[in-house]
Amino acid sequence: MFYSKILKINNIQHCFFSKKNGVSSGIYESLNCGIGSRDLKENVKKNLKIVSKKFNIQTDSLIMMQQTHSNKVEIIKEDNISKKVKCDAMITKSNKIALGVLTADCVPILIYEKNKNIIGCIHAGWKGAFTGIIENTIDKIKDMDGDIEKLIFSIGPCISKENYEVKEDFYSKFIKSSKNNEIFFYSKDDKSLNFDLRGFINKKIKDIGVQEVENINIDTYASHNDYFSHRRAKKLGQDDYGRCISVIKKPSLQN
Repeated sequence: MFYSKILKINNIQHCFFSKKNGVSSGIYESLNCGIGSRDLKENVKKNLKIVSKKFNIQTDSLIMMQQTHSNKVEIIKEDNISKKVKCDAMITKSNKIALGVLTADCVPILIYEKNKNIIGCIHAGWKGAFTGIIENTIDKIKDMDGDIEKLIFSIGPCISKENYEVKEDFYSKFIKSSKNNEIFFYSKDDKSLNFDLRGFINKKIKDIGVQEVENINIDTYASHNDYFSHRRAKKLGQDDYGRCISVIKKPSLQN
């Protein structure tokens, strides 16, 4: 488990969970929280119960997303709570629920807006980041009278640029959008091209004007013992993979 220093300072309950201390086995060992995985459903439910217990809530109060690598953001209110919401970012003012994001190389982002006490989470893969999931989330926070200058972004473990190899068409898509994206690509050798997903997301956040940005610089691909990785599983010839969860919740006493 890993924590954000700036979220801790602001008394926001949260955690970037590793894959340890769960009940799943095999390629899903052990805290696999991916309902969409082919792990035993009973094991995933037990793992989610373990996570919920850390936040002193029932599993029904842990709100999850049906993630599709989109740029869709949902505002979660107590009267429209669904167990699984189809989007890739959620924000709320409620102190009765926790928000969860699943990742296995993509970027989990936890958010807190200090003025209106808004919390949020983002699932940021390259598609979501490229098509505006960061910008759309901030726009939704502004719709709730949130202030960009009062925002905290904590960017969790994800795949590093050293292990994120991409193809020429991927590179062309980003360069066609903006030649400035050239800085997020580099060649390890003449045969490969790598992408800096964390750097791309950080640039977007800072360009919007967010001042408090923290990075937990852990490479999910390289951290065999601590994190699930889609790319690592694929390289090993595995037909599925587990998902780690990152969770954020306002203290119950906070409005």
